[in-house]
Amino acid sequence: MGKIPKGLSDKDMLDGYVEEVTMEARFMAAEAAEEKKRREKIFGKKGNSLSMSGLDDETLDKLGRKLLELKMELFREGMKNYTLKVKREGWDIIITPVVKGKPAK
Repeated sequence: MGKIPKGLSDKDMLDGYVEEVTMEARFMAAEAAEEKKRREKIFGKKGNSLSMSGLDDETLDKLGRKLLELKMELFREGMKNYTLKVKREGWDIIITPVVKGKPAK
């Protein structure tokens, strides 16, 4: 064993040392990556996602499918310049396409 120099800082002592990646570290990194994907799926990348409304995955999937069906029907009818108006009437939430540039009914 070589002579250990005195007066070195911690940084100098560990200079050139590369920690061996353990199985535990690999599993922890994989878990962290999965958790990040799960959070992005739930909350979205911006944090401003519909899933923050408390809807479960199945309900969000159904809502997404119905909105996609509506979008496809509007495209087939030639309506491309529109916005979606959302309103609540009692227990119902109503989403209505409104053509841009025309007054809402």
